[in-house]
Amino acid sequence: MRTPPFAAVVAGLLLMLPAAAADAPAAAEASAPALRLSCFDLDVSPPIGSRMAYDPVTNVWELGLRARGIVLRGAGPPIVLCAVDWIGIANEGHDAWRRALAEGAGTVPERVAVHTVHQHDAPDCDFGAERLLKETGCDPANYDGSFARTVLARLATAVRASLVLERPVTHLGLGRAPVHQVASNRRILGPDGKVRATRYTTCKDPALRDEPEGTIDPDVALVSFWQGDQPLAVLSYYAVHPQSYYRTGIANPDFPGVARFLRQLAVPGALHVHFNGAGGNLGAGKYNDGSPANRLVLAERLADGMKRAWDATSRAPIAPDQVRWRVESVALPPAKHLAADTLRAQLEGQDAAFFLQGGASKLAWLERCAAGHRIDVAGLDLGRASLLHLPGELFVEYQLAAKALRPDRFVAMAAYGDYGPGYIGTARAYDEGGYETSPGASNVSPEAETVLLAAMRRLLEPLPAP
Repeated sequence: MRTPPFAAVVAGLLLMLPAAAADAPAAAEASAPALRLSCFDLDVSPPIGSRMAYDPVTNVWELGLRARGIVLRGAGPPIVLCAVDWIGIANEGHDAWRRALAEGAGTVPERVAVHTVHQHDAPDCDFGAERLLKETGCDPANYDGSFARTVLARLATAVRASLVLERPVTHLGLGRAPVHQVASNRRILGPDGKVRATRYTTCKDPALRDEPEGTIDPDVALVSFWQGDQPLAVLSYYAVHPQSYYRTGIANPDFPGVARFLRQLAVPGALHVHFNGAGGNLGAGKYNDGSPANRLVLAERLADGMKRAWDATSRAPIAPDQVRWRVESVALPPAKHLAADTLRAQLEGQDAAFFLQGGASKLAWLERCAAGHRIDVAGLDLGRASLLHLPGELFVEYQLAAKALRPDRFVAMAAYGDYGPGYIGTARAYDEGGYETSPGASNVSPEAETVLLAAMRRLLEPLPAP
């Protein structure tokens, strides 16, 4: 009898994966290790000639854009965490990414968290904005979802294939360390308590760079999964806008991607996945004048913090009953300045400013709010750690508030989930003025703070022992 070629055997296994992974018999599940982890890593760099958020792609760089994540199985339906080197994934686009990841992992979208790292030389994705533009005969431009749909098909396949290589998880590692001279607050307040200047991610004004760092979260947090003494995956969390310089026409992961690459080289056996925290009002402006050489400087500083957090990591055994996924579905109130009639008139009139300010995405967001759409705010408990997954360009005060709510736990936050809300400031910030809470930037009202803080409190509440 002729033996089938290896490629045919692998192809046959992949075809059977949905049944084998998602609907395995109880006996097979019982014989498998209790808690298991698989990793996926996909190149999601757009091809030359396609559109990124600001510019067409004209060339390539040594480091491309990645969609990286983990699938955790053995504690109820699979849990998927994914970080993408894109500027934002919004509205119907965010729904589609969660569905694709859920399909690949054999789970439901409610147990999937997908976030962007928010690099600016990168694509954005909003299938709702694309639909609205096409319906009125407009060129969807940077909202053209053709490339994104090919990515989603490949991503589902990659996640499904990763399950074959899952490994048992015996220990969880947790570590923190301060990152020096990277993050600074963008909002410089005057004596009247109002924003008098914005220190953007590139700041060429020496006087603004000399201003204090302001309110930041200086720590990078590391969560690692282990099989005995072997690290399997490292998740890092740090809050800052990730720009050194951009508008290059070259898709690149900027300094957080370089830092992630450096740490991947240092600990090659574990997949490194980086999440941007609540960095909506933070940037590297105090330490960055836009010089291209600063990309490596900032990357090495972030990587140094990651290394010190890795060196400070403490490990403890983890069991399935210490893993809990919780979701709070919230209705974020839309900004009062948004009017559907005005936005639609701009769309139908093909107003150039409408496109430049992301008006189609704002209209898609507003229509979803009117239809009663709710955003999932999720929490993942892992032993003594609590990981929070939130939408939008969240202000760092939310991250600091989450840590203050549970000082007895290791709390880390990933923001930049559903990008539809845009910037989400504190209620006070809307009275202070400034770019981030302006009508062009924020799609929610000040009351969003009350909604999100309540959801965070519920997700961080202790649960009774199972």
